[in-house]
Amino acid sequence: MANLFSLILVVVTIVTGIVWVLDKLVWRKKREQKVVEMVGQTQELDEATKAKIAPQPWWVENSVSIFPVIAFVLILRSFIFEPFQIPSGSMMPTLLIGDFILVEKYAYGLKDPVWRTELVATGKPQRGDIAVFKYPVDPSVDYIKRVVGLPGDIVRYSSDKQICVQAKGTDTCKPVKLSNVEQSEFFQDGIPLTEMQEHLGDVEHHILINPIRRDRVSAYRPRGGVNEWVVPEGHYFMMGDNRDNSADSRYWGFVPEGNFVGKAVAIWISFEFDRDPSSILPSWIPTGVRFNRIGGIN
Repeated sequence: MANLFSLILVVVTIVTGIVWVLDKLVWRKKREQKVVEMVGQTQELDEATKAKIAPQPWWVENSVSIFPVIAFVLILRSFIFEPFQIPSGSMMPTLLIGDFILVEKYAYGLKDPVWRTELVATGKPQRGDIAVFKYPVDPSVDYIKRVVGLPGDIVRYSSDKQICVQAKGTDTCKPVKLSNVEQSEFFQDGIPLTEMQEHLGDVEHHILINPIRRDRVSAYRPRGGVNEWVVPEGHYFMMGDNRDNSADSRYWGFVPEGNFVGKAVAIWISFEFDRDPSSILPSWIPTGVRFNRIGGIN
């Protein structure tokens, strides 16, 4: 859907842009010449009469009016910032359902909005980044997870839910530091989740763990039952902050660098959708605004 919208936006921008250029360089001059010829014949004409002599077609007028706006939106959305909505709880407690985030499109290279070919290299995903990317299994779907493993890393996820990363070029697997363990306000299947602070790269953030749920090791990919991954060159290993409620690289594999859309940098608005089950209002109508969540994210 996002790719289709980008394609439509590009097509509309090109069409209205062509009309805008033709009107500025050709059609307007012809209209003005027609008015000049008429004035030469009748001496005096008021503005209303001039407009009737050589009217600007409605479709030209509309195209000329909307082209600057559409072009601005295309540039902003394609190369600078794009808004996304968080649809699931896989990144809790960092991101909640109902959060609307801004994604920095230029963080991982400037790409054309349709074919996503890199035009200018500006940077690469870093460990700890929250990144939006095209789901490798179905590139029409946008996913959001945290970067855990970089190209060439060895990533291990132990039975006690501890990440260990052996960075490329090293011979030691370093456990990712965890601290400030406490009971969370969030629940899963009636069980209070454990919240703790994780120190991943230069980023400190919070994660959630279900203390009684065992990880589905048999569902790991590419080899079921094997909790170690060697990240291929040009690929990244991604995980959700809600570790026991996240479909991520453990289950569907690595993310190619070309799939990255951008880096999540801020929450610009956050809506609540909690309502009584007996409510007659549609589920998509917000019940409140979480102003305290607006701002930068880690």
